[in-house]
Amino acid sequence: MRTALIIDDHPFIRSSVKLLLKQERFSVVAEAQDGIDGVLMAKTHQPDLIVLDISLPGLDGMSVIARIKELGTGSRIVILTSQAAEHFSLRCMKLGAMGYVSKRDDLNELRKAVTAIGTGFTYFPVVAFSSVRNSDGLISEAESIARLTNRELTILQHLARGLSNKAIGELMLLSNKTVSTYKFRLMDKLQMGSLVELAELAKRNFLV
Repeated sequence: MRTALIIDDHPFIRSSVKLLLKQERFSVVAEAQDGIDGVLMAKTHQPDLIVLDISLPGLDGMSVIARIKELGTGSRIVILTSQAAEHFSLRCMKLGAMGYVSKRDDLNELRKAVTAIGTGFTYFPVVAFSSVRNSDGLISEAESIARLTNRELTILQHLARGLSNKAIGELMLLSNKTVSTYKFRLMDKLQMGSLVELAELAKRNFLV
């Protein structure tokens, strides 16, 4: 029987996914509620399939993908998240995930993704970043966000949720000074004059 690992910090989601995977003839060998434990369990169990959320305590989902890929276990990863596909699906694909499903969709979408991945295909939503430039010569917000690094994008989300530099540092294992540097870099890259404007941009683009 094929094996699976579920990494999500919401017990209800894990239960729902576990039930679906059992229906698809998977044995769920482990569950994790944070990124660090998720990587450890992936190394220990080397499951055939990993269902992974992006927003996780301890270690964000994109970092989890990268670390699991470094393990070389051959586990196939499908993302199940509430994060906007237009900002995250291509990033996850480049890191090595094989599927991306929104929690806003019917859970049957996850079933389709699992089936596709099991037969060697990928399963991603159709996503295109607009390259149309505004009349004033500035690139679109979506394109600006697409140019952020994965870490910058994660810090932008934390800032938009109102977390302090210290709280972000503890979550991401960074110093206050490093978080502050990222904050000012984000304001420069996104041409925002304040944290309030950064938060509004994040909300406008469904990042929080």
